[in-house]
Amino acid sequence: MTRIGEIRWPQVRSSARIHEVESRSAAPWERALRHVATLAVGDALDPLPSVTLHFHPDRLVAGTPILEAIARDRHYRSQFETGVSNGGLTAHPGGDRWRWESRMFACAYDDAPAAQRPKYGSLNVRRRRVGGSPRFGSAHLRLAPHALERTTFCYPDSVLEPADFGVATRLSTLVAIALAEHRDALDDYIEAHVHGPLRVPDDVEAIVLDPCYRGTDIEGAAHALGCPVECHPGFRLDVAELRRHPGYRGPEYVELGLSLARDGYLDPGILGAAARTGRHDEQALKRVWNYVARFGTPELARR
Repeated sequence: MTRIGEIRWPQVRSSARIHEVESRSAAPWERALRHVATLAVGDALDPLPSVTLHFHPDRLVAGTPILEAIARDRHYRSQFETGVSNGGLTAHPGGDRWRWESRMFACAYDDAPAAQRPKYGSLNVRRRRVGGSPRFGSAHLRLAPHALERTTFCYPDSVLEPADFGVATRLSTLVAIALAEHRDALDDYIEAHVHGPLRVPDDVEAIVLDPCYRGTDIEGAAHALGCPVECHPGFRLDVAELRRHPGYRGPEYVELGLSLARDGYLDPGILGAAARTGRHDEQALKRVWNYVARFGTPELARR
Protein backbone atom coordinates (compact mmCIF):
# COMPACT_ATOMS: atom_id res chain seq x y z
CA MET A 1 0.00 0.00 0.00
CA THR A 2 1.24 3.47 -0.83
CA ARG A 3 1.14 5.86 2.11
CA ILE A 4 -0.13 9.41 1.79
CA GLY A 5 2.66 11.54 0.43
CA GLU A 6 4.41 8.60 -1.23
CA ILE A 7 4.57 8.00 -4.98
CA ARG A 8 6.03 4.79 -6.27
CA TRP A 9 8.54 5.02 -9.16
CA PRO A 10 6.16 3.57 -11.77
CA GLN A 11 3.74 6.38 -10.91
CA VAL A 12 6.51 8.99 -11.22
CA ARG A 13 7.53 7.69 -14.64
CA SER A 14 3.87 7.63 -15.71
CA SER A 15 3.34 11.24 -14.59
CA ALA A 16 6.52 12.37 -16.35
CA ARG A 17 5.41 10.57 -19.51
CA ILE A 18 2.01 12.27 -19.42
CA HIS A 19 3.74 15.66 -19.04
CA GLU A 20 6.07 14.86 -21.94
CA VAL A 21 3.18 13.88 -24.19
CA GLU A 22 1.24 17.01 -23.24
CA SER A 23 4.30 19.17 -23.98
CA ARG A 24 4.82 17.58 -27.37
CA SER A 25 1.17 18.03 -28.29
CA ALA A 26 1.33 21.77 -27.56
CA ALA A 27 1.97 24.18 -30.42
CA PRO A 28 5.63 25.24 -30.82
CA TRP A 29 4.84 28.77 -29.66
CA GLU A 30 3.19 27.47 -26.51
CA ARG A 31 6.25 25.36 -25.69
CA ALA A 32 8.54 28.32 -26.36
CA LEU A 33 6.49 30.61 -24.12
CA ARG A 34 6.47 28.08 -21.29
CA HIS A 35 10.22 27.62 -21.53
CA VAL A 36 11.03 31.33 -21.36
CA ALA A 37 8.62 31.72 -18.43
CA THR A 38 10.82 29.32 -16.45
CA LEU A 39 13.82 31.60 -17.08
CA ALA A 40 12.09 34.88 -16.25
CA VAL A 41 12.28 36.51 -12.83
CA GLY A 42 10.74 39.61 -11.30
CA ASP A 43 7.26 41.09 -11.29
CA ALA A 44 4.84 42.55 -13.79
CA LEU A 45 5.12 46.24 -14.69
CA ASP A 46 2.19 48.56 -14.14
CA PRO A 47 1.60 50.12 -16.54
CA LEU A 48 3.19 47.72 -19.01
CA PRO A 49 5.08 49.48 -21.83
CA SER A 50 3.91 48.82 -25.35
CA VAL A 51 5.59 46.47 -27.81
CA THR A 52 6.54 47.98 -31.16
CA LEU A 53 7.46 46.13 -34.35
CA HIS A 54 9.55 48.29 -36.66
CA PHE A 55 9.83 48.21 -40.43
CA HIS A 56 10.31 50.50 -43.42
CA PRO A 57 6.80 51.04 -44.86
CA ASP A 58 7.92 51.84 -48.40
CA ARG A 59 9.90 48.66 -49.05
CA LEU A 60 8.83 45.73 -51.24
CA VAL A 61 8.21 42.09 -50.34
CA ALA A 62 8.43 39.83 -53.40
CA GLY A 63 7.74 42.87 -55.56
CA THR A 64 4.70 44.01 -53.54
CA PRO A 65 4.71 47.09 -51.28
CA ILE A 66 4.93 45.77 -47.73
CA LEU A 67 1.79 47.54 -46.46
CA GLU A 68 -0.24 46.21 -49.38
CA ALA A 69 1.03 42.71 -48.60
CA ILE A 70 0.01 43.03 -44.94
CA ALA A 71 -3.40 44.46 -45.83
CA ARG A 72 -4.09 41.62 -48.22
CA ASP A 73 -2.76 38.86 -45.98
CA ARG A 74 -4.03 40.32 -42.68
CA HIS A 75 -0.91 39.01 -40.94
CA TYR A 76 2.47 40.42 -40.03
CA ARG A 77 5.04 37.76 -40.94
CA SER A 78 8.56 36.91 -39.82
CA GLN A 79 11.81 37.06 -41.75
CA PHE A 80 11.64 33.28 -42.13
CA GLU A 81 8.59 33.81 -44.35
CA THR A 82 9.37 37.07 -46.12
CA GLY A 83 13.14 36.88 -46.54
CA VAL A 84 13.19 40.59 -45.65
CA SER A 85 14.88 42.06 -42.59
CA ASN A 86 16.19 45.39 -41.33
CA GLY A 87 18.79 43.45 -39.34
CA GLY A 88 20.76 40.39 -40.42
CA LEU A 89 19.60 37.99 -43.15
CA THR A 90 20.20 34.63 -41.48
CA ALA A 91 16.65 33.28 -41.09
CA HIS A 92 17.06 29.88 -42.70
CA PRO A 93 17.69 26.35 -41.39
CA GLY A 94 21.10 26.27 -39.80
CA GLY A 95 21.55 30.06 -40.07
CA ASP A 96 22.37 32.31 -37.13
CA ARG A 97 18.75 33.35 -36.54
CA TRP A 98 17.65 29.71 -36.60
CA ARG A 99 20.40 28.84 -34.10
CA TRP A 100 19.57 31.75 -31.78
CA GLU A 101 15.91 30.79 -31.71
CA SER A 102 16.78 27.15 -31.06
CA ARG A 103 18.85 28.26 -28.06
CA MET A 104 16.32 30.73 -26.63
CA PHE A 105 13.24 28.60 -27.10
CA ALA A 106 14.60 25.14 -26.21
CA CYS A 107 14.37 23.82 -29.79
CA ALA A 108 10.60 24.45 -29.89
CA TYR A 109 10.76 25.84 -33.44
CA ASP A 110 13.50 23.62 -34.88
CA ASP A 111 11.10 21.61 -37.03
CA ALA A 112 8.23 24.10 -37.16
CA PRO A 113 6.93 25.67 -40.39
CA ALA A 114 8.20 29.20 -41.03
CA ALA A 115 4.70 30.60 -40.44
CA GLN A 116 4.81 29.52 -36.80
CA ARG A 117 8.03 31.29 -35.88
CA PRO A 118 8.04 34.41 -33.68
CA LYS A 119 7.88 37.95 -34.95
CA TYR A 120 10.46 40.41 -33.58
CA GLY A 121 9.96 43.80 -32.01
CA SER A 122 10.92 45.62 -28.82
CA LEU A 123 9.50 46.64 -25.49
CA ASN A 124 9.24 50.43 -25.60
CA VAL A 125 10.51 50.74 -22.05
CA ARG A 126 11.67 54.33 -22.52
CA ARG A 127 8.24 55.16 -23.98
CA ARG A 128 9.62 56.93 -27.03
CA ARG A 129 7.16 58.24 -29.57
CA VAL A 130 9.35 56.89 -32.37
CA GLY A 131 9.06 53.39 -30.84
CA GLY A 132 11.31 51.01 -28.98
CA SER A 133 13.89 50.11 -31.65
CA PRO A 134 13.88 52.52 -34.61
CA ARG A 135 17.14 51.14 -35.94
CA PHE A 136 14.91 48.53 -37.62
CA GLY A 137 12.60 50.97 -39.39
CA SER A 138 10.96 54.38 -39.33
CA ALA A 139 7.43 52.99 -38.90
CA HIS A 140 6.08 50.60 -36.31
CA LEU A 141 3.05 48.61 -35.34
CA ARG A 142 2.09 49.18 -31.71
CA LEU A 143 0.63 45.95 -30.42
CA ALA A 144 -2.65 45.68 -28.57
CA PRO A 145 -2.19 44.84 -24.87
CA HIS A 146 -3.64 41.32 -25.20
CA ALA A 147 -0.81 40.33 -27.58
CA LEU A 148 1.73 40.79 -24.79
CA GLU A 149 0.35 37.69 -23.08
CA ARG A 150 2.17 35.60 -25.71
CA THR A 151 5.29 37.74 -25.98
CA THR A 152 8.71 36.93 -24.54
CA PHE A 153 11.60 39.32 -23.98
CA CYS A 154 15.38 39.26 -23.74
CA TYR A 155 18.19 41.70 -23.12
CA PRO A 156 20.40 42.42 -24.90
CA ASP A 157 19.58 41.51 -28.51
CA SER A 158 19.47 37.78 -29.27
CA VAL A 159 22.47 38.17 -31.61
CA LEU A 160 24.51 38.50 -28.39
CA GLU A 161 23.08 35.24 -26.96
CA PRO A 162 21.62 36.81 -23.80
CA ALA A 163 21.11 35.14 -20.45
CA ASP A 164 18.33 37.43 -19.17
CA PHE A 165 14.71 36.86 -20.17
CA GLY A 166 11.22 37.98 -19.30
CA VAL A 167 7.51 37.49 -19.91
CA ALA A 168 4.72 39.97 -19.29
CA THR A 169 4.12 38.77 -15.74
CA ARG A 170 7.83 38.56 -14.84
CA LEU A 171 9.53 41.56 -16.38
CA SER A 172 10.78 43.99 -13.74
CA THR A 173 14.22 42.43 -13.32
CA LEU A 174 14.94 42.42 -17.06
CA VAL A 175 13.88 46.07 -17.36
CA ALA A 176 16.06 47.07 -14.40
CA ILE A 177 19.07 45.39 -16.03
CA ALA A 178 18.45 47.17 -19.34
CA LEU A 179 17.90 50.60 -17.79
CA ALA A 180 21.09 50.31 -15.73
CA GLU A 181 23.27 49.96 -18.83
CA HIS A 182 24.40 52.78 -21.09
CA ARG A 183 24.41 51.55 -24.66
CA ASP A 184 24.32 53.54 -27.86
CA ALA A 185 20.80 54.82 -28.49
CA LEU A 186 20.24 52.44 -31.42
CA ASP A 187 21.21 49.45 -29.24
CA ASP A 188 19.17 50.59 -26.26
CA TYR A 189 16.17 48.26 -26.49
CA ILE A 190 14.69 45.12 -24.97
CA GLU A 191 14.02 42.58 -27.71
CA ALA A 192 10.48 41.19 -27.94
CA HIS A 193 9.30 37.96 -29.58
CA VAL A 194 5.61 37.70 -30.43
CA HIS A 195 4.61 34.03 -30.52
CA GLY A 196 1.75 32.65 -32.55
CA PRO A 197 0.03 34.44 -35.44
CA LEU A 198 0.15 38.23 -35.46
CA ARG A 199 -3.14 39.30 -37.00
CA VAL A 200 -3.73 42.74 -38.47
CA PRO A 201 -5.71 44.61 -37.28
CA ASP A 202 -6.87 42.29 -34.45
CA ASP A 203 -3.56 42.31 -32.56
CA VAL A 204 -2.56 45.87 -33.43
CA GLU A 205 -3.43 49.05 -31.56
CA ALA A 206 -2.06 51.42 -34.22
CA ILE A 207 0.40 51.82 -37.06
CA VAL A 208 2.72 54.78 -36.48
CA LEU A 209 4.36 56.47 -39.49
CA ASP A 210 6.98 59.11 -40.06
CA PRO A 211 5.31 62.42 -41.01
CA CYS A 212 7.17 62.43 -44.34
CA TYR A 213 4.52 59.94 -45.52
CA ARG A 214 1.54 62.23 -44.89
CA GLY A 215 -0.57 62.58 -48.01
CA THR A 216 1.30 59.81 -49.83
CA ASP A 217 0.32 56.37 -51.09
CA ILE A 218 2.05 54.97 -47.98
CA GLU A 219 -0.43 56.71 -45.72
CA GLY A 220 -3.28 55.45 -47.89
CA ALA A 221 -1.98 51.90 -47.68
CA ALA A 222 -1.65 52.22 -43.92
CA HIS A 223 -5.34 53.10 -43.61
CA ALA A 224 -6.17 49.90 -45.50
CA LEU A 225 -4.83 47.87 -42.58
CA GLY A 226 -7.98 48.63 -40.60
CA CYS A 227 -6.25 50.01 -37.49
CA PRO A 228 -5.71 53.62 -36.38
CA VAL A 229 -2.94 55.48 -38.24
CA GLU A 230 -0.73 57.83 -36.23
CA CYS A 231 2.44 59.84 -36.84
CA HIS A 232 5.42 60.25 -34.55
CA PRO A 233 7.58 63.44 -34.53
CA GLY A 234 9.69 62.20 -37.42
CA PHE A 235 13.27 61.54 -38.54
CA ARG A 236 15.02 64.31 -40.45
CA LEU A 237 18.80 64.59 -40.63
CA ASP A 238 20.54 67.74 -41.80
CA VAL A 239 23.66 67.08 -43.89
CA ALA A 240 25.72 69.31 -41.60
CA GLU A 241 24.91 67.00 -38.70
CA LEU A 242 25.62 63.95 -40.88
CA ARG A 243 29.11 65.27 -41.60
CA ARG A 244 29.86 65.53 -37.87
CA HIS A 245 29.80 61.76 -37.35
CA PRO A 246 32.09 60.03 -39.88
CA GLY A 247 33.18 57.46 -37.32
CA TYR A 248 29.69 56.29 -36.38
CA ARG A 249 29.18 53.89 -39.29
CA GLY A 250 31.99 54.99 -41.59
CA PRO A 251 32.87 57.92 -43.88
CA GLU A 252 31.76 55.99 -46.96
CA TYR A 253 28.20 55.96 -45.62
CA VAL A 254 28.37 59.67 -44.87
CA GLU A 255 29.35 60.20 -48.50
CA LEU A 256 26.49 58.00 -49.68
CA GLY A 257 24.07 59.94 -47.50
CA LEU A 258 25.33 63.22 -48.88
CA SER A 259 24.80 61.97 -52.43
CA LEU A 260 21.20 61.00 -51.65
CA ALA A 261 20.20 64.09 -49.68
CA ARG A 262 17.58 66.47 -51.04
CA ASP A 263 17.59 70.16 -50.15
CA GLY A 264 20.24 69.46 -47.54
CA TYR A 265 18.57 66.72 -45.54
CA LEU A 266 17.68 63.02 -45.39
CA ASP A 267 14.45 61.39 -44.22
CA PRO A 268 12.91 57.89 -44.46
CA GLY A 269 11.10 58.67 -47.69
CA ILE A 270 14.31 59.74 -49.42
CA LEU A 271 16.06 56.52 -48.40
CA GLY A 272 13.03 54.46 -49.45
CA ALA A 273 13.10 56.02 -52.91
CA ALA A 274 16.81 55.22 -53.16
CA ALA A 275 16.18 51.60 -52.15
CA ARG A 276 13.50 51.16 -54.81
CA THR A 277 15.85 52.22 -57.62
CA GLY A 278 17.88 49.04 -57.03
CA ARG A 279 21.09 50.99 -57.64
CA HIS A 280 22.36 50.90 -54.07
CA ASP A 281 23.53 48.10 -51.82
CA GLU A 282 20.85 47.43 -49.20
CA GLN A 283 23.40 46.99 -46.42
CA ALA A 284 24.91 50.37 -47.29
CA LEU A 285 21.49 52.04 -47.21
CA LYS A 286 20.86 50.36 -43.87
CA ARG A 287 23.90 52.10 -42.45
CA VAL A 288 22.79 55.45 -43.83
CA TRP A 289 19.46 54.80 -42.13
CA ASN A 290 21.37 54.23 -38.88
CA TYR A 291 22.65 57.79 -39.20
CA VAL A 292 19.16 59.17 -39.82
CA ALA A 293 17.65 57.20 -36.94
CA ARG A 294 20.46 58.00 -34.49
CA PHE A 295 20.94 61.70 -35.18
CA GLY A 296 17.72 62.71 -36.95
CA THR A 297 15.32 62.81 -34.00
CA PRO A 298 15.73 64.57 -30.64
CA GLU A 299 14.52 61.47 -28.77
CA LEU A 300 17.72 59.62 -29.72
CA ALA A 301 20.15 62.42 -30.62
CA ARG A 302 20.24 63.77 -27.06
CA ARG A 303 21.48 60.47 -25.60
